[in-house]
Amino acid sequence: MDGWFWSSAIVAFVGLIGLLLYLIISHFMPLYLKLGVAPKGSFGWPLVGETLSFLSPHASNTLGSFLQDHCNRYGKVFKSHLFCSPTVVSCDQELNNFILQNEEKLFQCSYPKPIHGILGTSSMLVVVGDTHKRLRSLALTLVSTTKSKPEYLNDIERIAIQIMDAWKDKKEVIFCEEARKFTFNVIVKQVLGLTPEEPQTSKILEDFLTFMKGLISFPLYIPGTPYARAVQARARISSTVKAIVEERRSKGENSAGNKKSDFLEILLSANSLSEDERVSFVLDSLLGGYETTSLLMALAVLFLGQSPAALQQLRVINEALRCGNIVKFVHRKALKDVRFKDYSIPCGWKVLPVFSAVHLDTSLHGSVLDFHPWRWENQSQSTCKIFTPFGGGPRFCPGSELAKVETAFFLHHLVLNFRWTTEGVDQPMAYPYVEFHRGMPLKVDRLG
Repeated sequence: MDGWFWSSAIVAFVGLIGLLLYLIISHFMPLYLKLGVAPKGSFGWPLVGETLSFLSPHASNTLGSFLQDHCNRYGKVFKSHLFCSPTVVSCDQELNNFILQNEEKLFQCSYPKPIHGILGTSSMLVVVGDTHKRLRSLALTLVSTTKSKPEYLNDIERIAIQIMDAWKDKKEVIFCEEARKFTFNVIVKQVLGLTPEEPQTSKILEDFLTFMKGLISFPLYIPGTPYARAVQARARISSTVKAIVEERRSKGENSAGNKKSDFLEILLSANSLSEDERVSFVLDSLLGGYETTSLLMALAVLFLGQSPAALQQLRVINEALRCGNIVKFVHRKALKDVRFKDYSIPCGWKVLPVFSAVHLDTSLHGSVLDFHPWRWENQSQSTCKIFTPFGGGPRFCPGSELAKVETAFFLHHLVLNFRWTTEGVDQPMAYPYVEFHRGMPLKVDRLG
């Protein structure tokens, strides 16, 4: 019995040592193989690499200590080990543009596997190649149809007025909550045809909030963890969406001559989509229309409150995007060995173009820490290369114009009816997603 125990213990010990050696070798091997003249850098610890330092929270209008230290030490392009993969990090405007413009040629979208698990394998954020082209084409059609409809603009205005009418007896509001309430009601109305009063709306919102918390949580699928609850919430949202789609489909069949030309109807008429793709498309629309737009609104209100001159002219959206950096970076991988200037990027390595680094580059933007909306008055063709809040190339965000329209409408009514001041210190922080820790409390005074 003792012999069996010790034999098993030795086997387990040898196996553990073997695993540790494998992790160490696989972690450091890329440092010595196929590198050519790869950028300088460091890989950090086995397995986790430098990911925890890279994701360390910092003010969203700064690079953060990790990027600042590495750029100072290695230059604007450096190698690291992030998200369990050898990685080239680019804080260089020219390389970022090169990466974005060579999507599916030299580089390809490559988000970590846990993101696939929570968004679904049919999400437009993670699919590649012809599937992405097909889904993005549909998204552009829907955006074009939506923004040109009077009903859409009427809905935005009506919901904005409803939100602000509820402030009439309040001296303070938590603006991020109000902004999310506005954007959720707008996107649910446009995508699913639901009003705030309908029971399905509150059900979707409850599950969607759980989904959002898990999207940026540690990817551990154990019952009770935020990640596991988010995966379950996504399944419930999918069931609700499928029921709404099926109800609309049956209504359409029963009244063929009286079909609506709205989002759902266009989605149902897209015969190239599978049922899973339809559901993922709705979830992608909810995600983009809810979080990104509400953050843009919060950033605009924060910076407008600090700039009376900009408030008078309401010139703010681009500068709020530059200073706030809602999307800090995107995930790509090299499809082949890539040579760019003096750098070599090995096939299979991750590549992270960091947009915030370009937005805060003193050689591209004067007085980068100042909120100065007038810098955008004389835009040129090269602006798109130094300003990429919605990405670029074939994966440029199709809903960017809707986000700007909704923000502009809300700000219009806010400026006409209120003056506001921020309560206490609550600056936007990058986690790397942007968030106001206290939800941005505002002291509001109604005009007139």
